[in-house]
Amino acid sequence: MSSETLDPEAPATLVIVGAGPRGTGLIERIAANAPELYAGSRLDIHLVDPHPPGAGRIWRAAQSPLLWMNSHAEDVTMFTDESVEMAGPVRPGPTLHEWAGIDGRTFADRQLQGSYLRWVHEQAVAALPPGITVHHHPGRALRVSGPRSGRQQVWLEGRDQPLSADLVVLALGHLDAELDQEQSELAAYAAEHGLVHLPPDFTADSDLCALPAGEPVLVRGFGLAFADLMVLLTEGRGGRYEGDTYVPSGREPVLYVGSRRGVPYHSKIGYDWTGERPPLPRFLGPAEIDGLLARPGGFDFRRDVWPLVEKELGFAHYHRLFTVHAERTAIAWTDFEEKYEAASEGAEREALVASAVPDPRDRLDLAALDRPLDGVTYGSFAEFQEGLRGYVEDDLSRRHDAAHSTDLAVFLGLLSVYGQLVRLGGIGSGWHGFFSHLASGPPGPRLRQLLALSRAGVLKFVGADMAVHARDGVFRASSATVPGFSVEARALVEARLPEPTLRRALDPLLRELHADGAGETPDGLLRVDRADGRVLDRAGLPHPRRFALGPHTDGRTPGAFTRPRTGGPAFRQNDATARAALVFLRDLGADAVG
Repeated sequence: MSSETLDPEAPATLVIVGAGPRGTGLIERIAANAPELYAGSRLDIHLVDPHPPGAGRIWRAAQSPLLWMNSHAEDVTMFTDESVEMAGPVRPGPTLHEWAGIDGRTFADRQLQGSYLRWVHEQAVAALPPGITVHHHPGRALRVSGPRSGRQQVWLEGRDQPLSADLVVLALGHLDAELDQEQSELAAYAAEHGLVHLPPDFTADSDLCALPAGEPVLVRGFGLAFADLMVLLTEGRGGRYEGDTYVPSGREPVLYVGSRRGVPYHSKIGYDWTGERPPLPRFLGPAEIDGLLARPGGFDFRRDVWPLVEKELGFAHYHRLFTVHAERTAIAWTDFEEKYEAASEGAEREALVASAVPDPRDRLDLAALDRPLDGVTYGSFAEFQEGLRGYVEDDLSRRHDAAHSTDLAVFLGLLSVYGQLVRLGGIGSGWHGFFSHLASGPPGPRLRQLLALSRAGVLKFVGADMAVHARDGVFRASSATVPGFSVEARALVEARLPEPTLRRALDPLLRELHADGAGETPDGLLRVDRADGRVLDRAGLPHPRRFALGPHTDGRTPGAFTRPRTGGPAFRQNDATARAALVFLRDLGADAVG
């Protein structure tokens, strides 16, 4: 127990830095667990965030109503259910579509989601027992100081005296970052030659006025940040859609977009699940994670973890194919399942699948799903435009056809796998990118808009492994997908969120935390204890009074909210952190009274 105890007359204090959905989720779990763990005791919770509680920066009201969520309204909840494996009580609540009274298949705009999150925050605060009070400080936290064994000081911008805290939880969400070496060089070149270089950013915060009408703009990134950029530079500048045709306003630039994969993220699936769910986890569950964590020499993700991921996703896919689309298989599911379980190597499974699933289109090929342009070249730029439009059209067709419901089974498998992998930490950024490409893509209507923009000549595709060079006073982009082709422009947009690393974070709190000895993974994420979110130092020791949750940690999850009945890893983490915090504060108070 700490050498410092509470004044029995003073309330305990908890500072939560970040009042967005993650901070709100933590307060909801404190309210749910306090009757069991903290009954009758006083607690002051201080929320520190320059943005309003609930919505935070990403979901704030002050952004374009043209920007959507990339999930159906029925697939968005901030409330726990029986599928969440946690020690605390389930406290059910409405999904976004139930709360807003809208069609569940709607892709709501972010302003509506922000209103939902503000309401959830208000409900969570109202559910706190008497004696627990929440105070919002609309500013930035600059640093946290204090000894491991004593109270912490949270220093705020524009305030001479710090907040004194018994515990601190960082729930920072997405943050700005310094440019990496390549981006710094490109930015310097742009400044020297009068060009425009927009670095990685939350697109709603980017200064898009610097991108003039009618001129080519290179865009590097084909994920959700790109989708926002596409909308703001087209409809946001007065263009409109008439059916499948885009009618320009004349104020749009011409976007040349490419990325590592060279294709947009896969479309959101446009049909509902029916029937039996695959029994997951099967090959990557708690026992396998325990085994990986117990290895004396540690584990290698590609060698030790990825084969289990492949087998788990394959199991989800083939369970659905054999049990629902059995006419497209050659043997009974019981026979296939037995042989699939026994197959130890990928080649063995491939041979089994080839003999049991006659049509190659019914077989799961994760490599092709992840990198569809690998090894593919086109004879001309025009041929590639036509070819990629065909790829997007095929993806849209498949992801909205229940005859391919194996895709939705794989999506459920991805959620299950992510829920297990958060326990490992330090698995690198590759998995997160793979997951996002397959499972966190844009709404189907956004991809139909992309096709219309391509046909209108407002949007052009560059290809995979897009290379950008600065020379002769311009930026030039090329890709091996179209040998010999290149395009030059006076503007370059890095259409992606900044990497959430400790060393490059512009957030001073994280920088100070790193300087103070916090541990980091090889790819720069803050190391946390997987059991309760306590911040680890470089020796792997948990800090008794500092916790962290969110994308800047190696315990990051697919999001702060999730679809109902899918286990909600973020909810599980919030519950564990809330319970650990309440137990610590309760025991500290007991020492003070004793």
